[in-house]
Amino acid sequence: MYEARLYQKQEDNAVRCSLCSHRCTIREGKQGVCGVRINRGGTLYAATFGKVIAEAVDPIEKKPLYHFLPGTLSYSLGTIGCNFHCEHCQNWHISQQTLEMQSLRDLTPEQGVERALASGSASIAWTYNEPTIWHEYPLAMGTLARQKGLGTIYVTNGYITEDGLRELSPMLSAFRVDIKSFSDTFYRKVCGGRLQPVLDATALAKELGMHVETVTLVIPGLNDSMEEMEALIRWVLENLGPDTPMHFTRFHPDYKMREAKPTEIKTLEKIYERAKELGLHYPYLGNVFNHPYESTYCPACGSLAIERSGYGIRMRGLKDHACTECGGRIEYVSEIR
Repeated sequence: MYEARLYQKQEDNAVRCSLCSHRCTIREGKQGVCGVRINRGGTLYAATFGKVIAEAVDPIEKKPLYHFLPGTLSYSLGTIGCNFHCEHCQNWHISQQTLEMQSLRDLTPEQGVERALASGSASIAWTYNEPTIWHEYPLAMGTLARQKGLGTIYVTNGYITEDGLRELSPMLSAFRVDIKSFSDTFYRKVCGGRLQPVLDATALAKELGMHVETVTLVIPGLNDSMEEMEALIRWVLENLGPDTPMHFTRFHPDYKMREAKPTEIKTLEKIYERAKELGLHYPYLGNVFNHPYESTYCPACGSLAIERSGYGIRMRGLKDHACTECGGRIEYVSEIR
């Protein structure tokens, strides 16, 4: 197995992991909350380094990322484990699996970059489960990928420490983060974590020059109050800026929340419209196929710039970074530098 980074040895062969905000103290023979960082003989190992369970070539819009290399493909990889245990997880069948799974397969960082290039992808995304706990592997692959001109993406819950994020920053282009709620109670009860570390990591990602987009799954009766949504939107405006894309996505029952109801479309529409009123330039709705609020509109004049239907896009009123109607600037990442 591959020795982990970002941990400290302690007495009696214990170690303390400083990669994610749980900062687990792990005894000999045990593993962290994530299930994949294991203490053997006082050394912490990254048990899933080079171990892949999911591999696909996805439209970048599926992440979802709407302002990062729009219209391109992203070579996407996932493994097992997670440092959260969300009751509504949509990928629970891999995120909550254990190392005894027989379907893990080997893929070196070099092979991953080769496959990304061969697929015609413009980026590599570590996704499907939480990439933070896979730290050493994306770090190695992403460093090679950037040398080849590929973008690099974390689809993350944001529960990473400052040390972990700073170590990734030279290679990580985009930080697509779930802000699952603006309530610490929700995080503790539903996810097994805390809110503030997610906010801190998201603000730091922006400070470090990463492209940031947020996603909030709106769950009826749990995080859908307008008061909470307004507080979240205001935080993004103050800490990330009005050009930050925010995705408000429709909940569908899954995993341990099968009795909950899907989000009403009108609830999402109200959140979108309030975000616009508060000054956010690029709110979006997700999991609502063929809805006009999936598309990008010029913040200056309101004309349609990028039309979306599912994962398909059409450039309607956009040339370079300018609205063709009024000349106003529309912010997005068009190339990797």
